[in-house]
Parts: sequence; C-alpha cells; structure tokens
Amino acid sequence: MQEAQKGHLHPMTHTIRHMVGIFRDLGFIIAEGPEIETEHYNFDALNVPKDHPARDLWDTFWLKPDASGERRLLRTHTSPVQIRYMEAHQPPIKIIAPGKVFRYEATDATHEVQFYQLEGLWVGRDVALSDLKGVLAHFFSKLFGKEIKTRFRPSYFPFVEPGVEVDMSCFKCGGEGCALCKASGWIEIMGAGMVHPNVLNNVGINSREWQGFAFGIGVDRVVMLKYGIEDVRLLYQGDLRVINQFSTM
Repeated sequence: MQEAQKGHLHPMTHTIRHMVGIFRDLGFIIAEGPEIETEHYNFDALNVPKDHPARDLWDTFWLKPDASGERRLLRTHTSPVQIRYMEAHQPPIKIIAPGKVFRYEATDATHEVQFYQLEGLWVGRDVALSDLKGVLAHFFSKLFGKEIKTRFRPSYFPFVEPGVEVDMSCFKCGGEGCALCKASGWIEIMGAGMVHPNVLNNVGINSREWQGFAFGIGVDRVVMLKYGIEDVRLLYQGDLRVINQFSTM
C-alpha cells in the first residue's frame, strides 16, 4: 500500500506566521476585521477624500448597499481593521492586521485581484518615525535572516502625514547591487508614515495627546522576493508542482 503523503503549509501561510511571530516578539497583538467593509471604514474614516481615484470602480469591488443604504465593498486594504480597533480601545495601541484584500484590476505577473497584506499600528504619547525605522529594521532582519538596513523616501498617503516609502537593503547582495535590486542595492518594500491627526480624531482619540505610526506590506511580494517566485498567480492556482517545492519549509 502506498504511504499517504504528508501535508505541509502553503508558502503564504508560512510567511504570514513568520511575520506575525516577529511582531509578537515586539509586543504587537493581532487584530482582525471583516473582508466585506463599508465605505466609512474603508475610506471615510481613513481621511480618503470623496473624489480620490481609489474610490473609482477601477480599484474597488463595490457591492450592493445594505439595508441602511450604506455602500459596501470588498476591502481594498486591511487599514479598516485599525479603525475598528481604535474605536473599541484606548491608547496605547500596538497591533498588526494580517489579511486578504481585493483590488479591481487586471492580473499579470505582479498583480492579482486578491492578495494578502499585513499592516501595523502603534499609537502612544511619544511614538516617532525613529521608532518606526527601528521596528522595521528589526523586522526585516529577522524575516530575511541577516542584517537589513532601511531608508525612508517622502510619499503621500491620505491616512498618514508625513508619509514615506520604505526601502530595505537588498538581502541577496547586501546592498552591493544585483539583478534582484536592479543594481541599486535597495528594494522598495512598503508604505508607511505617522498616523494623520484626522484619522485619530475620527475614532475619538485626541491627536494633541496621542500620536503613532502605521505601515502596510504586501505579503505576496515578500513571498515572491524571498523564494524567487516570478509570477504571483502561481501562488493561487493550486498547482501542486509549485506548492510541493516548499514541503520542507
């Protein structure tokens, strides 16, 4: 009789558990929320203007309004989890929110209509960008198993001010320059910033007393980088020839 094959974790599940474990060691707790969200939690409470392009059908899967008439959608990010948590808890707050999100866009090697994000939020009295930089440097170093440096570049996101794009030093070449980092020594990896005062005020937290940072990273991108997967669609097709390559993880 043929011996039954043992199952193993999908590389996405393995990576999420690894990431969560790193942040737990830093004192973060997991927060969860619904995948079907309201316009209020997905956009309004996050300081996204009514005329922002992200509200267009191009990016968002809109659903029929509920009984109250409020517009519903498949969440486009896990940031609504942060809003729901802040409404129910007083600072200090230190959470991560891993989960599936949805975008209405064409699929290709680097884009899918569904993917996974992990977002983080730390709200306290003296939380600063320097704390964010230290947390992320520790996180990436643990995730890739070697010392990783980070750098911030100014950027714009409606829910943070200031906003930054976060680059990490290339884990493959150590910053010397290679094909993975396109000879730059750096890899663009996530968006982050200090929580916008309007977001704090929207959930009843006094922005004159409390401040914090938030960040969001695409788990799919981490899996592709770490394991050399060139097409994100391979992670969702259920092809055992792909998945079984990770049976020893």
